[in-house]
Amino acid sequence: MESGTWTEAQEREKRNLLAQAVRTMAEQGQSAACGMDQETLDAMLWEGLSFYQGREFRTAKGLVFTYYLKGYEMFVDRKDKSLTRATVMLAFHTALELQRKGLPVSGPKKLKTFGASYLFPIFIALGVIVG
Repeated sequence: MESGTWTEAQEREKRNLLAQAVRTMAEQGQSAACGMDQETLDAMLWEGLSFYQGREFRTAKGLVFTYYLKGYEMFVDRKDKSLTRATVMLAFHTALELQRKGLPVSGPKKLKTFGASYLFPIFIALGVIVG
């Protein structure tokens, strides 16, 4: 295995850990996700996002896109502007809070942030948005 690459099993395990932490967070509130603080959970999300770089996703309207991370920014191939890590985390915590309240995250507009149409399908793939 090359340095810096992950096997499919490792990717699946990371995704499962993140999804488990997110589900616990949604059920119990943001302070209790598997004993993780917000900073740790945010770092796990960013690491999870790194696994899906270069993979094809589809927006809710069916537009195909890929993304890559560079530093604290996410670059989507269909956009001229990047999404900052802060914007991604804002959408992440919005999704968690809605789910904690028992409200569905039924589409990108529920995330209420720039780039939501791209983050929504990625969050579904990572297990951030469930059900």
